[in-house]
Amino acid sequence: MVLVHEAFGLDEQMRGHADRLARKGFVTLAPDLYSAGGARRCLVATFRALLSGQGKAFGDIEAARAALAADGDCTGRIGVIGFCMGGGFALLAATRGFDASSVNYGQLPRDLDAAVAGACPVVGSYGGKDFSLRGAAAKLDAALEKAGVPHDVEEYPNASHAFLNDGDNAPGFLRPLTRITGFGPEPASAEAAWHRIETFLTTHLT
Repeated sequence: MVLVHEAFGLDEQMRGHADRLARKGFVTLAPDLYSAGGARRCLVATFRALLSGQGKAFGDIEAARAALAADGDCTGRIGVIGFCMGGGFALLAATRGFDASSVNYGQLPRDLDAAVAGACPVVGSYGGKDFSLRGAAAKLDAALEKAGVPHDVEEYPNASHAFLNDGDNAPGFLRPLTRITGFGPEPASAEAAWHRIETFLTTHLT
């Protein structure tokens, strides 16, 4: 598995997700998309890459995929999973040599139908209380159905953005905002989503 981090970067929360996948038997590599200078220097360029579909971030993701393919512990089938910003990258990467993609509250591209044409199987998880992505789950589900892509997309009504996280990993100055918006953990929804994700990935990667 290639794990693509949130906008906050490759922090302990994202490393925890990678460790979880590793415990489930997936060889997991989490590239740091901000390696050229940290979030402050790389955030804007990384989001530009997400919007344009090209740039250093995609090179980093491909380098991680190639490194796993060369790993003797890899079966040869490789998935990609992303969260928040990383979820958007995971969706766009679904047509770039991966065998399964897990999109978690990821932004949808402007031309969604073109983005999912020829995609690998996709499992998507969204929160019904995530007002920043209102309707995204239904739109993604419809586009994947139209494209004939195997998929499992679910919206959890009690969850908001970042509901798969174990805690609030936002920088301190943003935490009042995350509390107001309800962003953050929702354990019951997270447990159900992780079960779906792990089952889907096991089905398509083994």
